[in-house]
Amino acid sequence: MKKKVLSVLSLSIAFWMNAQEKDSLNKNKIEEVVITGQYTQQSINKSIYKVEVIDAQQIKNMAATNVADVLNQSLNIQITPDTRSGNSTANMMGLDGNYVKVLIDNIPVVGDTGLGSNIDLTKLSLNNVERIEVVKGSMGVEYGNGAVAGVINIITKKSNTKKVSVRASLQEETVRDNYDLKKKGNGRHIQNLNVDYNIDNNWFANISFNHNQFMGYEGESKGYKYFERDNKRGFEWNPKDQYDASALIRYSKNKTSFYYKLSYLYEKFNFYNPEVNRIPLNDGMGGALYESIDREYNTKRWAHQFNIQTSIGSIRYMGDFSYQNQDRKYQDYNYDIPNRSVRISREDTSYYKTDVIYSRGMFSNFLNNKTFDFQLGYELDYTNGYAALIAGDFFGEAVKRKIFTYSNFLSAEWNISDRFSVRPGARLSVSENFDNQFNYSLSARYKTSENSNLRAVAGTANRFPTYDELYTYFVNINHDVQGNPDLNPEKGFSAGAFWDQNFSANDWKIGYSVNALYLDVRDRIEMVLVKDPSTYKYMNMDKYRNMLFSANIDFKKDQLALSLRGSVSGTSVSLNSLNHASPTDYQYLVQAGASANYKLKNTKTGFALYYKYTGPGRNYVLESEGTGFRLGKTDDFHMMDFIVSQPFWKDHMELSVGVKNIFDVTTINTTATAGTAHNGATDRLNLYYGRSYFARLIYQF
Repeated sequence: MKKKVLSVLSLSIAFWMNAQEKDSLNKNKIEEVVITGQYTQQSINKSIYKVEVIDAQQIKNMAATNVADVLNQSLNIQITPDTRSGNSTANMMGLDGNYVKVLIDNIPVVGDTGLGSNIDLTKLSLNNVERIEVVKGSMGVEYGNGAVAGVINIITKKSNTKKVSVRASLQEETVRDNYDLKKKGNGRHIQNLNVDYNIDNNWFANISFNHNQFMGYEGESKGYKYFERDNKRGFEWNPKDQYDASALIRYSKNKTSFYYKLSYLYEKFNFYNPEVNRIPLNDGMGGALYESIDREYNTKRWAHQFNIQTSIGSIRYMGDFSYQNQDRKYQDYNYDIPNRSVRISREDTSYYKTDVIYSRGMFSNFLNNKTFDFQLGYELDYTNGYAALIAGDFFGEAVKRKIFTYSNFLSAEWNISDRFSVRPGARLSVSENFDNQFNYSLSARYKTSENSNLRAVAGTANRFPTYDELYTYFVNINHDVQGNPDLNPEKGFSAGAFWDQNFSANDWKIGYSVNALYLDVRDRIEMVLVKDPSTYKYMNMDKYRNMLFSANIDFKKDQLALSLRGSVSGTSVSLNSLNHASPTDYQYLVQAGASANYKLKNTKTGFALYYKYTGPGRNYVLESEGTGFRLGKTDDFHMMDFIVSQPFWKDHMELSVGVKNIFDVTTINTTATAGTAHNGATDRLNLYYGRSYFARLIYQF
């Protein structure tokens, strides 16, 4: 009943075709702007950093349901799902989510283990998103801890030209060949609603709501009703139900703009245990009870955000303030499978709990000079973290940890000429838990012609150790796995060169770019065997290097847009065990992508095609202490989506249908996964649940 009510209440889309033409804090139409790594909103062509932008129209064309779906189309970003926990994080330049900083409107997002890193991207809906900005490389000066491999900045919409705007959508998807709208059915069901209201010339308000219900995918498992004792009960992809809502109020007049935004997320994730227990009833008739101990995870996240941009004389000030908390609880219960009832329910307990007070402020334009400017900034992060025993292998009691980090950063931008500008920068971070961290950066942009830019960027970033790395203590008769409270933060360095060119020929608009990026991570933390046969400890041992070469070309003419992309990345990892060290030669990965968008002029029918190829991957894994390291391989795979959209009723309504994951990718073979200290390696990598079909109805008033 709840789902039917939501379906009736919600018919909406969180973004419209002109969204990318508007500054997130300004109503005037300007050319495409970016804010990631900038002093103020800046034209993308004038940005000193190479910023990849996925705008609202592209997101709409993809019919994506969350940020993970969008970024899966990007080269050198692989979304890594964990079907057991339900989380999906971004892997960038071969490094996992701990090395990627995720922001919403320049403010790091709170997650299970801290602020900004290892963020579950499926918890970030696309309702009211204006664009997503991606910068690859170490961004420690601008964004501090965790920004080693890059930054993902999600920019939400904060203006509208209409007095009142209502946007709503209803989207229904199959999950491979499963779909059923009724309760306890199959498929994915998404509804969202977004309302904008210009109160007067200065005040703007917005409310949005999104519901995303994923009913799970059984795959080779047999579902939650199955009670044979062969470990086939449950789901390959467990069910997940998400609700998120937000409200925003914004004021803008003269040189001052500020907004306050309140966001709330609730997620329920069900884990159905594949193990079935048979309990004899001793009734003299051979009766038995078949039950499993299942688990329900409930996540609640609150985020308060306040941003102000103003001028104090000629000095510009931009301040971000945020209080965020996330509490992920779990509840175990004994489930009577044949009778489909809960027999014993245990008390719910916090799994991960994080409270964060965060502020970031930047002062610039001290000299009121277009040739030379400098920026002085501060950032403070007070994180009160909690990790239960069940969340990690901790000894004795749950881990509680408070971290206060304060940073000052300084950068200067010198426009040496109309063509050439440079920006050096430095940051000092002081933490009560770790040694002081110093990061630096040097960026330069040279305008080679009116429509061509050459950028060079070098910078560093650090990553603080996680709960598991610091506090794990899992010792019994078979295992001895220990964290290390004396770990040092990891240190990353990157250097890159980026060239782009735009021109017109025979009514075609053509743009292309060539990029090269190098990343080096030292003091990398890994679990190392320190004593035979089973004593492991986290240590600062390894080195990681990645080289990335990429190129893309875009064509636009009338109603047609084409894009071709390609990249080659090489990774060298220095791994160590008790008796062996891995080879450090580079292993290469090839990726290619293409997209095509076309709209019929008379009927306005839109066609969108997205394709991505990921070549075979190779990396060294430890076979055993007896045989040493071996080179493992992961199979290649192809991804393709196709969407058709048709507006009608004077463009107030739009119907879209399509197919995602046309090549039906589910799991792929791999010999490149190493076992952990207490878990064996797997020969299958679970990426997607296969081909799906969808229909989406959009209404805009």
